[in-house]
Amino acid sequence: MGAEISLEPWDKRAVEFERAANLPEMKVHLGGVETEQALLDRHERILTFVREGRGSMFLVMLAGEPDPVGSVGYWEREWNGEAVYETGWKVLPAFQGRGLAVAATVASLSRAAAQGRHRWMHAFPKVSNDASNGVCRRAGFVLLGESAFEYPLGNPIVVNDWRFDLRAAV
Repeated sequence: MGAEISLEPWDKRAVEFERAANLPEMKVHLGGVETEQALLDRHERILTFVREGRGSMFLVMLAGEPDPVGSVGYWEREWNGEAVYETGWKVLPAFQGRGLAVAATVASLSRAAAQGRHRWMHAFPKVSNDASNGVCRRAGFVLLGESAFEYPLGNPIVVNDWRFDLRAAV
């Protein structure tokens, strides 16, 4: 992967990062560009689930860069009747193609595994999202198949259900 990344806690820098990432090309698989209020609301939801211990969200920092270049995190959800983690990530366009999303996802998997709360981490990229499906493959997830999903809420899509055994990461 080559690049040296670190994960830092989600904080006030995240709002500016989310604004920078709120681009049509970054949101094509995620329901489109969001309003400022939607960004602020999501930031507050993230701060809440982190504070309550229901997941973690991180800013991806790249050596030599003063500002976050990406984000990665995981949160609790129920999937097929089981409590699991769901994960997601993004990397700003200028930093894509360097393996940063894979490196950040792998680092995040290790942190989730160390908590020992859930066995499974799932990722749900749209079937058509080649880049995110590639991240799953390279990070060691196993493809379970396609699933009907809603993202954002009320917007039906078809995703690949990728699963990672967190016990294997400990």
